[in-house]
Amino acid sequence: MRTLNPQRFWKAPPPVKIEAGDPEAAEKLITALSLLLKAHMGPRQTLVALCIGTDRSTGDSLGPIIGSALKRRQPCIPLLGTLEDPVHAVNLRDKLLEVERSFPDPFVLAVDACLGRLDSVGKIDVGPGPLQPGAGVNKSLPRVGDAYISGIVNVGGFLEYFVLQNTRLNIVMSLAEVITEGLHHIFLGPLEAGSRGGGPS
Repeated sequence: MRTLNPQRFWKAPPPVKIEAGDPEAAEKLITALSLLLKAHMGPRQTLVALCIGTDRSTGDSLGPIIGSALKRRQPCIPLLGTLEDPVHAVNLRDKLLEVERSFPDPFVLAVDACLGRLDSVGKIDVGPGPLQPGAGVNKSLPRVGDAYISGIVNVGGFLEYFVLQNTRLNIVMSLAEVITEGLHHIFLGPLEAGSRGGGPS
């Protein structure tokens, strides 16, 4: 009798939007990420966080702020993109090659800031598939990630580069705090199990 693979019948969760100001935002993010990884990440894959952005722009600093905060809490996790060593438009392709060289079968979770509608500012988008870095400021960069977390830092549609430069740091830090907490708990799962590969239990 053939053994059925339960993953074939697992319905992938839809993209999720979370309000960073919600008192339960971190818990909601942990739940969303756990379901997403269960649906899309292979059991032998290594979860790698790719935190994209630069500290030269307030709005675009979300990714490296999260990367640095995670590295302080968990120095050994598979992660690229910190305030000290950011992943940005100039070096993105090289960093993607570094991921491929360093991890035989990576599952890349891309983390980046983005612009959106006024009523979405301060919210976190989580979903499967790649994100398009630089789209908000008309840069042509490769799509990255097997899944994504996007923090909506400001309103898009007009003078995007200027908008990112003049984004309130308070919004960025509020988003970063929630995303850092969520990723911290997600990475604790495989690390406590004795392996950096595999998703949360």
